[in-house]
Amino acid sequence: MFDKIFKKMRTGSDAPSESEEADAIQVAVAALCVEAARADEDYEASEIAIIDRFLAKRFSLSTEDAASLRAKAETAQSDALDIQRFTRIAKEMSEDEKIGFIENLWEIVLSDGNRDPFEDTLIRRICGLIYVSDPASGAARARVAARLGQ
Repeated sequence: MFDKIFKKMRTGSDAPSESEEADAIQVAVAALCVEAARADEDYEASEIAIIDRFLAKRFSLSTEDAASLRAKAETAQSDALDIQRFTRIAKEMSEDEKIGFIENLWEIVLSDGNRDPFEDTLIRRICGLIYVSDPASGAARARVAARLGQ
């Protein structure tokens, strides 16, 4: 809060810069991926690898930068009281980006071969908060399950 006040006093504006906005979107998306991976309380190396690959592809990052973003998101996710601070930012994505993001979340939670009720509930909550319909989420889940041979 004080950062915004001081920024407004220095610049006359409290609007975030483009780079701050891009960073916020990246952290929000990454934090929701981490949230999905941790939903079943079993945060595995395979899930971390999926997150890193998705972040590298989605944001055109190097492997190292994607891992750094994930680490930043792990801290943000651990410090957050709820997911709404992340979904508020993530809902600004285009419809196609949202569907791709939901597919990635399904890949994370289905990668261990188990469908955990907490993971299902989390993805449903995220879909509701970023305005992705249940049928679109179900279709995304089916595509991922088919790719994973489940």
